Amino acid sequence: MQINLTGHHIEITTSLRQYVEEKFTKLERHFDQINNVQVILNVQKMQQKAEAKLHLAGAEVFAASQNADMYAAIDSLIDKLDRQVIKHKEKLTKH
Repeated sequence: MQINLTGHHIEITTSLRQYVEEKFTKLERHFDQINNVQVILNVQKMQQKAEAKLHLAGAEVFAASQNADMYAAIDSLIDKLDRQVIKHKEKLTKH
């Protein structure tokens, strides 16, 4: 899985990059056919925004999350993506 991490109005520190990569490896446990991930971390005034687009085998999944803390925004984003990935996996196994 390749993760492309981009920051708008925020410097991507080593710890932030490691945190994102660690969280996305948890997603990979649920569904191992994640090809490419585009993650954008954005700061607008006091809001920290995290959004991601996953390229799965046969589909694309997008989610976004906002919080006052970037790490909390990333956690919320992963939760949303996790639900969508599991739903996609269930669709594939039903056919």
